[in-house]
Amino acid sequence: MIKRRVSKQIQIGNVKIGGDAPISVQSMCNTDTRDVEKTVSQIKELTDAGCELVRLAVLNKDAAAAIKEIKKRVEVPLIADIHFDYRLAIQCIENGIDALRLNPGNIGRDENVKKVVDLAKTNNVPIRIGINAGSLEKNIAALDIPLSEKMVMSALHHVKILEDNDFDKIKISLKSSSVPDTIDAYRLMAKKVDYPLHLGVTEAGTLKGGLVKSSVGLGTLLAEGIGDTIRVSLTENPVEEVYAGFSILKALDLRKKGINFVSCPTCGRCQIDLIGLAKRVENALKDIDKPLTVAVMGCPVNGPGEAKHADYGVAGAIKEGYIFKKGEIIKKVPEENLLSELMDMILKEN
Repeated sequence: MIKRRVSKQIQIGNVKIGGDAPISVQSMCNTDTRDVEKTVSQIKELTDAGCELVRLAVLNKDAAAAIKEIKKRVEVPLIADIHFDYRLAIQCIENGIDALRLNPGNIGRDENVKKVVDLAKTNNVPIRIGINAGSLEKNIAALDIPLSEKMVMSALHHVKILEDNDFDKIKISLKSSSVPDTIDAYRLMAKKVDYPLHLGVTEAGTLKGGLVKSSVGLGTLLAEGIGDTIRVSLTENPVEEVYAGFSILKALDLRKKGINFVSCPTCGRCQIDLIGLAKRVENALKDIDKPLTVAVMGCPVNGPGEAKHADYGVAGAIKEGYIFKKGEIIKKVPEENLLSELMDMILKEN
């Protein structure tokens, strides 16, 4: 069992982050925030997939103004992503945003930082300090030290600004497109502060490569007990980020939400279209929230036995297959009926 790092707990909307709270999964809309209809529609797609926190890009005052209407139409907590302009942060707080992602050292003079921090404090709005390896302060970037140390140095600089303003509802991220640098930065930061950490490998890539990088980076840290909330950054529909996030957590037994899908690597004994069947079954199960294990196995020789831990499953035979439950074969059906029979049983019993 993974022993999680002890971290201070904050709350974003109705979602607790850190402490003994479950590790949350978040994503970010790729819509123009000014387009309320499209943004609300995408937020609902994300929440239908299980997303627990949604970040929105706030590029200008029109985007900040749209927050007010968006908040009225969704229930999931929203985080405003802001760079450089303190006025946008103030506008978002006034319009009901649940949290901010900004680096206080980048939003202007001390008095402007104080305005934002005081308002955030009054409205119970946490702030995520988000460090990206590619956009470090020039004086820090020029130092002859490892990149991970530069990232931590930058983060601690921004943390001090908030702490000097008597603000401690802080969450921290340290993202790089390099998996080793990301891991090193989080390991180092985890030893220095007790604030909750938001994990991510930035600019991870498209679906296939991005999943590999994110799984290695986030999985390594989570297995060490580091991390309180995660985003799997993909050049893809952000809904896929949510599915990937829960898959990583389920693989480490850190969350039980949704289906744990098991399928065998096809071999010469297989006499059905196992790859096609596995994809169809996984797709049919993706919106089921109940924590069930479902297996799709290639043959009856090893199928039910190797997957006897599964709540439900199918095992292929010659142009037909077996439906099994907890390792016990229930019935034999033609190949073309395997998906429908399996889903009928799962839906009837759950």
